[in-house]
Amino acid sequence: MDFHELEAFLALADTLHFGRAASRAALSPSALSRLITRLEEEQGVALFERDSRRVELTEEGNLFREFARESVFRKNDLLHRFASRSERPGGILRIYASVTACYSILPPFVEVLSAEHPEVRLSIDTGDPAPAADAVRENRADIAISALPDGGFEDLLSHSVRKTPLVFAAAKNGPYGALALPPASIDNEPSREETQQREQVLENVPLILPRTGLARYRFDQWVQKRRTVTGEAFSPEITAETAGNEALLALARLGAGLALVPRLVLENSPFAEGLVLYRAGKDFGEYDIGFVQKKQAESPAREALLAAVHTLIRRIWPHE
Repeated sequence: MDFHELEAFLALADTLHFGRAASRAALSPSALSRLITRLEEEQGVALFERDSRRVELTEEGNLFREFARESVFRKNDLLHRFASRSERPGGILRIYASVTACYSILPPFVEVLSAEHPEVRLSIDTGDPAPAADAVRENRADIAISALPDGGFEDLLSHSVRKTPLVFAAAKNGPYGALALPPASIDNEPSREETQQREQVLENVPLILPRTGLARYRFDQWVQKRRTVTGEAFSPEITAETAGNEALLALARLGAGLALVPRLVLENSPFAEGLVLYRAGKDFGEYDIGFVQKKQAESPAREALLAAVHTLIRRIWPHE
């Protein structure tokens, strides 16, 4: 086996989806399947249980994942150590980001990083933003672009770069394209009557929600607050739950209901076409987006690289 095979195995172990893993490993799904079969034959054990509908790691697969992660980490760390012999940071910088972050936040960072640290190579893994911080915690990424909770993360360094409100999106020409809700373009505080009207609408319209993450947490908090304040049963209809803002918007565009997403997802992007946006309201708060990384790296070489990256981020997005 080689490092490319180990990285392809890790892509499948992390996603449990041949299509997404193949894209991440720059392989076709059939080529990835053959690679996994070859690894299993070499080890003499089944690493995955798979059929036409699901992929799961076996007990041996979980053990092999620990080995693969350690091996790939040690290889990358060695490259960082080699790079540290020079005066400038170098090596591989692993970034986890959503598709939205790749076109809305990463460009200025990549431009400056490439100009000032040409020795640094990028490895970018895209996916659902909800587990972005976990990608850093689990050593699958050096830095990630994540929604930041109030006060940041206790165990990670974070730097806010953008704030955006949460909005509801619906198909413009669909059944929910002309609801009695204020448009997202209006920034003034809603009146008490508008708030009550919003609650009535949201209780009777199917909703499309993220399965996990900050937006879902804020929605659940809002529902609980509504029940506590009124003392009444309040059970909005959740018609679909999914991972990733792009999937939420795809369902909204099909007319399935209202999708709760950060407005940033729809700014300067093809995802806004054919959609109408409604204001979610102050109860849902702002979506604070920023970079996260570990407070302490595993080696001096990686520490030097991440320190340089953190300094660069703070310079591009200075806080007042």
